[in-house]
Amino acid sequence: METLVDFLTQNLKGLLSKEAIVFVISMMPVLELRGGLLAASFLNVEYLKALTICIIGNLLPIPFVLLFIEKIVILLEKFGPTKKIALMLRNKVEKNQAAIEKYDFWGLVLFVGIPLPGTGAWTGSIVAGLLHMRRRKSMMAICVGLIIASVIMSIVSYGLLGSVIR
Repeated sequence: METLVDFLTQNLKGLLSKEAIVFVISMMPVLELRGGLLAASFLNVEYLKALTICIIGNLLPIPFVLLFIEKIVILLEKFGPTKKIALMLRNKVEKNQAAIEKYDFWGLVLFVGIPLPGTGAWTGSIVAGLLHMRRRKSMMAICVGLIIASVIMSIVSYGLLGSVIR
């Protein structure tokens, strides 16, 4: 992830402000808040400003994902070249379904909050949308999970571990 974040920050530097780069990276699936905070750290964006930008950037697409993911996956399933993508999304949901349904709200919170590859607000909203979880409850769980992830990633990007990783 660090390599991709570094690549994006280096290539967007002349085109966008530091804050805009952090915002754009935070909106991207896979990179999300984690990538945004790393980019902010690389670009020396002040911590509280970076955290605010990353949270807003990461949350902005989530209501749309929750609203439209089922329709998008159904559409993807209808066309040969995109069937594999739809199957991959359905498999991701199936893989995490038992744990998330068992723990409901808190299962989704942990899924989003623990910053591991393949988890985060985007994936959490895809899972919640395809499991037909209540949108308001899903959004709240994703917000709580994002706060947890922001604490963990703040320590990694700006705290003690940040100086070790750089």
